[in-house]
Amino acid sequence: MKVILLADVKGQGKKNDVIEVSDGYGKNFLIPRKLAKPADAQSLNDVKVKAEAKLYRIETERREAQTLAEKLTTLVVKIPASSGADGRLYGSITTKDIAERLEADHGIVIDKRKLVLHENIKTYGKYEVEAKLYTEVTGKVNVLVCEK
Repeated sequence: MKVILLADVKGQGKKNDVIEVSDGYGKNFLIPRKLAKPADAQSLNDVKVKAEAKLYRIETERREAQTLAEKLTTLVVKIPASSGADGRLYGSITTKDIAERLEADHGIVIDKRKLVLHENIKTYGKYEVEAKLYTEVTGKVNVLVCEK
């Protein structure tokens, strides 16, 4: 008997997999517990359409992330800060500061957790911060820390 899994079943497969099981296992265990449904033409078509929609959505998100990564390389995010006599900043520039300034100046919203800053910026200068936008898609954000 062919069934479509509605949830992950240990030892059988993942959700939306089409598997072959014995008639008793399918009718007496999987289907009554709402873990599977019989695989008829309508159900198989629904699974196929959902899979194609998921692939399309993933490809669209990847394309958008790539265009955003290309756009980020051309931008410079200026962050004014004040410092002491030795040139060290009062406090430090974090990914939160960079994300807020990027949204305020350029209208680009990136979650601060997607920005990779190995250590907080504590001096004036030009820095390159990596932005993980999507799986295997990264961009570079140019950050310029200057005096107020």
